[in-house]
Amino acid sequence: MSAASSGGCWGRRVGGPSAREGRTAEPTAGIIDSQSVRAASSVPAAKRGYDGGKKVPGRKRHVVTDCLGLLLAVAVTAANVGDREAAVPLLERVVAAHRSLRLIWADGGYTGVLVDWAREKLHLTLEIVKRSDAPRFVVLPRRWVVEGTLSWLMRSRRLARDYETLPATSESIILWSMTMLMSRRLARRTHTATMSLAA
Repeated sequence: MSAASSGGCWGRRVGGPSAREGRTAEPTAGIIDSQSVRAASSVPAAKRGYDGGKKVPGRKRHVVTDCLGLLLAVAVTAANVGDREAAVPLLERVVAAHRSLRLIWADGGYTGVLVDWAREKLHLTLEIVKRSDAPRFVVLPRRWVVEGTLSWLMRSRRLARDYETLPATSESIILWSMTMLMSRRLARRTHTATMSLAA
């Protein structure tokens, strides 16, 4: 079974950090995005592609996070697979695992028929967060959350590029890395709470 399809078990693990942040264990909103990464020579040619927009040869990671940046679902494809194409099975899986989801924020790469499909088939609102026309850098509402998650993942040396022969193995490595990040977050909050009680 693909790591991305094991949303039920992963979803229950997400509940811990969410509860610590004062939120319900089951998310009602999320953010979807993708990240193209270079592939090592160990990745077969049939399992890689070229992202013409980012000019990156390799693979693409498609993720859905909750509003805290915690991973809800992940899928790894060749880099030439479009965001809208990959979003269909990914959204189906995340909605099946988290039935409380009602809203997903996304960037302009997810516009078009996908918005209508999500509403009609999944009863899910796909809200497009448009880029600012300002000449300076602007933090986009909600989008910064998932971008932060992708940045966290890139701190893992195993994820700096894709080394795995199978996309499913890449998905497992991403989930493993996110588990480590979640564990550290829980440990810090537990330590802080213990110190406060001791004081």
